[in-house]
Amino acid sequence: MSTEVVLPKRKVPIIKLALAGLLVLAGAVVMLRGFDWRSQVLHGMELLRRAGPGVYFATMTVLPSAGVPLMAFTIPAGEAFAGQMGMGGVIAAALASIAVNLALTYWLARYAFRPVLTWLIQRYGYQIPRVTPDNALNVLLVVRLTPGPPYALQGFVLGIAEAPFRLYMIVSWLAVLPWAIGAIVLGQGLFNGNFRAAASGLGVLVVGAIAVQWVRKKYFRREG
Repeated sequence: MSTEVVLPKRKVPIIKLALAGLLVLAGAVVMLRGFDWRSQVLHGMELLRRAGPGVYFATMTVLPSAGVPLMAFTIPAGEAFAGQMGMGGVIAAALASIAVNLALTYWLARYAFRPVLTWLIQRYGYQIPRVTPDNALNVLLVVRLTPGPPYALQGFVLGIAEAPFRLYMIVSWLAVLPWAIGAIVLGQGLFNGNFRAAASGLGVLVVGAIAVQWVRKKYFRREG
């Protein structure tokens, strides 16, 4: 059975490139005009703290399924809430939110919005793999460890493919774990100027990248 997951055949739409270019240009103009980014960051952190960790992590369980990058939540989380929850508490809450989000994404793809998501995935040039009891682990590893497809799209592909839920949760959660932890630690270090913490977070990300490459080479070679 084929476990190939095809990366996008379509090029990125011109409109997206234009919007990205406009955002970069706007950012450059603001910076050149002496925009006080630090005070704005501090203001943003204060708004997050006022909303509270409950609202923050509840939102984190939902919005990544709508395509919001997971790092939009993991990077600010440590700086925003480590003072209230401790870094261990922030990491635990983030990983719990990710687990719930993984389950939500699977449910949306397999049951709630299956026809729409199937059309969308195929429209952008992805193929939905055929999952069997014999190849389920291999499919999950291929999808989760192949660079390129966004986090939410990976979950949609696996949900539509009807990957075994328990195995899906275990592999998906473990695959994202080092990136989430590394981003939380790195974010706190960057926001508060703690370069040791930033280096630690970056180290976790590097180790995660090395581990992914090791698993890809060792496991996929053996499967082949």
